[in-house]
Amino acid sequence: MIKARVTVTLKNGVLDPQGKAIEHALGGLGFSGVGQVRQGKVFDLVLETADRAQAEAELKAMGEKLLANTVIEDFTVEVE
Repeated sequence: MIKARVTVTLKNGVLDPQGKAIEHALGGLGFSGVGQVRQGKVFDLVLETADRAQAEAELKAMGEKLLANTVIEDFTVEVE
């Protein structure tokens, strides 16, 4: 079994209203000096295979087909 993490973030230049709201809320809670907050998604997966190359290929396909909207989001794959 292979454990993996897919991290999805908005591409540079894409507006992030949720990140902006978080940035504003942090300031309201007294956390000064926080700026340019960007939010994203993290997916932790366990694949039932021992083949690392196959797992990486499948994870990339998952990111492209479902986990990320590749028009506005980038994603990275980490395999343990």
